[in-house]
Amino acid sequence: MVKITTKTMWNAIPLRNLILNAVSKRQGVILDTDLYTLVQREDKNASLDRINKELMRLEIEGIIYVSQITKTKRRIEILTEGKMVTIAED
Repeated sequence: MVKITTKTMWNAIPLRNLILNAVSKRQGVILDTDLYTLVQREDKNASLDRINKELMRLEIEGIIYVSQITKTKRRIEILTEGKMVTIAED
């Protein structure tokens, strides 16, 4: 008989969906520390590294925008259909 522990369990909800649901619950804007706390409640195996990788994927796909507030705080925002972030070149 194989004993299943919490370390070997997988979550039925993808991390991507957990992140998007957490941000949506906060009217589309959340701080990274709050996001980490909310995601950890749903998926105990979600590390900060995994969350950061998924945030990067979502930002590259144009679904979210992550901005630096201070040296240690980031603001995560869901981009709506009519809203785009453009980066100006100097």
